[in-house]
Amino acid sequence: MIEFLLDGYSQAAPYMQLVQQVKQGLRTGLIEPGDQLPKVRDVAESLAINPNTVLKAYRHLEAEGLVEGRPGVGTFVRRTLAGPTLAGQAELRRELVAWLRRAHKAGLEEEDVVALIQTTMRATFRNDETREEIA
Repeated sequence: MIEFLLDGYSQAAPYMQLVQQVKQGLRTGLIEPGDQLPKVRDVAESLAINPNTVLKAYRHLEAEGLVEGRPGVGTFVRRTLAGPTLAGQAELRRELVAWLRRAHKAGLEEEDVVALIQTTMRATFRNDETREEIA
């Protein structure tokens, strides 16, 4: 089952952080169709937030067709976002974990790693798209 965390430094609203975490779980196979999301009350208590924030996140996911609420029972995953490459992600994840450990040993803090990854992703994907347009 997914365990939600909130980043107090994030610019994203708390409800949107919950939405993003569910979507990440769906993309990586951590959450699958049929799985039940944590109860609204449990999430609100564990994160010390208003239950309406959790409800807003769950409603957002429901509007996107990713989950469905069953009155008196809970909220359940309807579909996944994992693509056909899910099986190949395990090896990539192992490589990423090894890289993150090397970065940590090199003295990089979490914010440094995030900045490095984000700038590299933007440059890499932009260059890949440019190459495709030229081809």
